[in-house]
Amino acid sequence: MIVVIAALIVFALGASIGSFLNVVIYRLPAGMSILRPPSRCPVCSHKLGKSENVPILGWLWLRGRCRHCRTRISIRYPLVESVGGLLFLLVFWQFGVSIQTLGYWAFSGWLLALSLIDWETMTLPNALTQSSLAVGLGVQATAGWQETAQLMGVSTQLMVGIGGAALGIWLFDGIAFVGSLAFGQAAMGGGDAKLAAAIGAWLGWKHLLLASLLACAMGALIGGAVIALGWLNRRQPMPFGPFLALGAGLTVFFGEAILSTYLKLFFPLN
Repeated sequence: MIVVIAALIVFALGASIGSFLNVVIYRLPAGMSILRPPSRCPVCSHKLGKSENVPILGWLWLRGRCRHCRTRISIRYPLVESVGGLLFLLVFWQFGVSIQTLGYWAFSGWLLALSLIDWETMTLPNALTQSSLAVGLGVQATAGWQETAQLMGVSTQLMVGIGGAALGIWLFDGIAFVGSLAFGQAAMGGGDAKLAAAIGAWLGWKHLLLASLLACAMGALIGGAVIALGWLNRRQPMPFGPFLALGAGLTVFFGEAILSTYLKLFFPLN
């Protein structure tokens, strides 16, 4: 019973964060304040009441329409709230009650917001990539202190994050440069390198490389599929941020297992 209650609380917290992320996803690319005005219908400007603002349940209660003007409310809103709740649950089950859980809750929120903004607008706002990088370095420093309670541990762990961030921006700037030479057009936006730097700050250089490999593999497979189906042509841009975010998420949960399996297969102990 306690486990069920804890799971419900964690899911509700994640869904609430997802509700806030919906505001960020909608307002930040439009240059609007994410704090004011309060949540309202974009058509009739009706301010949402407390019951209408309840994550997931509010949308269901309204049957997906504004109570005043009956304009359809996108299903994206409850979906983002549901994904937020599920991500918080997965992180909690993986890492339990720990500082790591708090950190990865924040990380998953940034990744979710950046993925959807990039998907909708083909941009990755500096406000999100840079703040994620800064907090990632702070989490690395906190982890170093927690492990050793010494400044040496803090500086060592901080260098892991700085090294990962530097590798991320150099790697993807390099890919963009080579791609532009090969294809005669911009192969990757500058925001992708900044997102990679933020991921490197959170995960370190080894896990950044794994996340990047997974992202490139998924991007190639899905990109090839949509081109084969005729949904895009070879010259049309496709957002890469969601693949980077998904690669980072998979690395958080399965990174150690993937790396250990790789080492056992290709570098077995004698």
